[in-house]
Amino acid sequence: MFLAGLLGVWALLARFGPWPHHLFPGPKAVAESLFAMARDGRLWEGISLSMARLAQGYALSVLIGVPLGIVMGRMRAARRVLRPLVVGLQALPSICWLPLALLWFGLTETSIIFVVVMGSVLAISISVEDGILNVDPLLMRVASTYGIRGPRFYGGVLLPAALPGIVTGLKLGWSFAWRALMAGELLYVSGGLGQLLTMGRELMEIPQVMAVMIAIILVGTFIDRVLFQTVELRVRRRWGLATG
Repeated sequence: MFLAGLLGVWALLARFGPWPHHLFPGPKAVAESLFAMARDGRLWEGISLSMARLAQGYALSVLIGVPLGIVMGRMRAARRVLRPLVVGLQALPSICWLPLALLWFGLTETSIIFVVVMGSVLAISISVEDGILNVDPLLMRVASTYGIRGPRFYGGVLLPAALPGIVTGLKLGWSFAWRALMAGELLYVSGGLGQLLTMGRELMEIPQVMAVMIAIILVGTFIDRVLFQTVELRVRRRWGLATG
C-alpha cells in the first residue's frame, strides 16, 4: 500500500507538479528507460563493472580496517593516538577524497578504488574497535586464568566474542563503500552505473538518470538484505542477541 501510494504521489507530481515533465518524468517513463537499458545490456554491464570495483575496494577496506580496529581495541596507547584521527577522518565525506585521488592517481581505476577504500575502511575499524571493547570482561579474565594467549586467544576467544560487532561494522562499511563508489564513478568515463548517470545528465535524459538511481537503490538493498542482514541475524541468534 505504501509503495502504491508513493507511486501515485510521484505520478501526480510528474503531471501537475512545479517542474516541467522533461525534468520530472513519471513512473512509466522511468520504468521504460530502466527496461530499455536492461534489454540492450547497458544496465547489466554497468552493474557488473561497479560490483567488480566494489569488491576490490571493499576487500582492501576489510583487510585494513579489521586489523586496525583490533589494534585500537586491544592497545590503549594505540587507541589514544589513533582513535581521534580515525574518528575525525570518518567525519569527512568520501567525495572530499576525489580531488586528492585525481592528483595522486590520475584518471584511473585506482582513483575510484581509493575513494571506495577511504569511504569504508574507517567505519569498519571503528565498529571493530567497539566490538572488541564490548566483549564481556569476565570472558577475558577466564581466558587469562586458563593461560589462553596469542593466536589461540584471538582466534578462539576475542574475535568470536566480538563477532556481532564486527559483522555490524562490515555491514556499515559496505554501505559506505557503495556510496563512495557511486561518487568515484562520476570522476570520468569509466563504465559502471556512475557513467550511466553522467550520460543521462549530459544528454538531458532524466528518465535514464532516475532509472539508474532506482537501480542503485535496488542493488544496494538486495545485497544488504540477502547477504549482510542474513549473516547478521544468524550471528545474533547464535550469540543469543536475537530471538528465533
